[in-house]
Amino acid sequence: MRGGGGWDPGEATDDTQMAVLVAESLLEQGGLDLPDIFARFQRWAASDPKDIGLQTEDVLTNGMPWDLAAAIHFQVNQRAAGNGSLMRASTSAVHFAAAGQEATMDAARRIAALTHGDRAAWEGTAIFHELIRVTFEDTDPLTALPDILALVHPDHRGRYATVLAPDWHPDQATEFNGAVWPCLGSAVWALRTTNSYEDAIRAAIDLGGDTDTVAAVTGGLAGAYYGLDAIPVHWTQPLHVPLPGFDGRVLHLEDLLHLAHRLEGGR
Repeated sequence: MRGGGGWDPGEATDDTQMAVLVAESLLEQGGLDLPDIFARFQRWAASDPKDIGLQTEDVLTNGMPWDLAAAIHFQVNQRAAGNGSLMRASTSAVHFAAAGQEATMDAARRIAALTHGDRAAWEGTAIFHELIRVTFEDTDPLTALPDILALVHPDHRGRYATVLAPDWHPDQATEFNGAVWPCLGSAVWALRTTNSYEDAIRAAIDLGGDTDTVAAVTGGLAGAYYGLDAIPVHWTQPLHVPLPGFDGRVLHLEDLLHLAHRLEGGR
């Protein structure tokens, strides 16, 4: 939030930019329109954003149609379990929360699959969606984890059970936190081991590595858990989200609050 490394104070990274693109597609199309989301991602990726994941960039620029691009990338590279679908999931998680468990987890998997061919990324994003949903229902997301894990595809359940266990620490990660498993595990760890929104975010950032994404995922969970008023004003005041490829638009706090309210259906 202090700026640096080419970023202005309060400037959102690719995580939030893509989350906004998902949100605006959901609202403008009246629901889940996968080709439309993919087209918005492509428009953004072609406009030289300051940061974009290597895997995401390849999928969005490989010339394949929306329903084949990620699958073909995975076939060729055999590696597609990055955290790029998880990082952008906060807006879709809010939007689909009211639709129930099955609908929100299904939407998470389908949106994730636009850019990530590895089912591990789909399942991590689905877990995140469901964590947000149960939190909105005033259920402790940490106590809900065993039930959520039971809904994960059997091929991936064990790995998520490991990183989401109460005694797991990010130091035990077997991959860099740019991968989906330790990213989600680190975000849940940050929520579990702190007592405020600000402390959770700081704990996530202090882990190092892919700091903006681990913090973005943590922020989604902690935001749902603690509520808007828990976010420090000195963080929200300078917040702004440039949208490369979209006519120079920049969203500020008021715009983001309006977007969030609409995602909830105006409730």
